[in-house]
Amino acid sequence: MVELTPLLLLGTFSGFFAGLLGVGGGLIIVPALLYLLSSSVDQSALMHTAVGTALAAIVFTSISSVKAHHGRGAIHWQNFKKLTPTILLGAFTGALLTKVMSFDFMRIFFALFEFGAAAIMYFGISSASHVDNLGKWVWRVSGYIIGLVSAIVGIGGGTMTTPFLTYNNVNIKNAIATSAAVGMPIAIAGALGFIVAGWGVESGDSGLGFIHTEALISIVVMSVLFAPLGAKVAHSVDGKKLKKFFAIFLVFLGLTVITF
Repeated sequence: MVELTPLLLLGTFSGFFAGLLGVGGGLIIVPALLYLLSSSVDQSALMHTAVGTALAAIVFTSISSVKAHHGRGAIHWQNFKKLTPTILLGAFTGALLTKVMSFDFMRIFFALFEFGAAAIMYFGISSASHVDNLGKWVWRVSGYIIGLVSAIVGIGGGTMTTPFLTYNNVNIKNAIATSAAVGMPIAIAGALGFIVAGWGVESGDSGLGFIHTEALISIVVMSVLFAPLGAKVAHSVDGKKLKKFFAIFLVFLGLTVITF
C-alpha cells in the first residue's frame, strides 16, 4: 500500500503545473512516483510503472486543462490536427519499446531530454520561419518523435511540443495551450501501450499492466481540480518570464531523476 496523502499532494501540484505549462503533469509525476512506489514495486519495473501511471493520469488531467485553455480561445487546433496522427503511432511504439529498456537507461534518457528542452526554452532558440510555413513531412516526423519520446519518459508531450511550436515562432501562451491538447492523444496511446507491455509481468503492487491503479486514482482526483487554476495563472503572467520559469523547472526535474 502507498500512503494516500503524498499521492493527493502530487495530484494537486501536477494538475496545477499541467494547466500552467501545458506539460500534462508527467514531469512531476514520474520523479515523485519513483520515490513513492519504490517500496511497493519491483526495481526492474519501477520506472516503467512510474511512466505508465503518469501517462494514464495525463489522460484525465489533459481533459480538464484543455477545457480551460479552449475557453480562452488559446488552442491552435489546426496545429493539433497536423501533429496528432503520427503522435498516436509514436506514443504507442514508444510504450512498447520500454519493455526492453532498463531502469537506468530510461532514467538517464529522461534527464538528458529535460536538459535539452530546457536549453531551447531558456535561450529562446527559434527558427527564421513561421510554423504555418512548415511542410507536411516536418509535421509528420515531428509528431512521431514527440509521441515516441513522450511515451518513453512518461509525459504529455508539452516539453517537446511547446519548444517545437515556440521555435517556429508561436506565442508561448498559445504553444502551452496547444501542447495541453496534444497531451491527450499521447497519453491515451502511451497508456494503452504500457498496459499491453506490462500485461502478465510480475512487478509487485502494480495493477493494470505497468499502471499503478491506486496511485492513478489518487492523483487524478486532485489534478483535474487544479489544472484549470494553472491555466488561469498561465494567461495572467508575462510570456518571457513564463518561458524562463519553464526552463528552470525542467532542469530541476532532470537533476531529480538523474540523482535518484
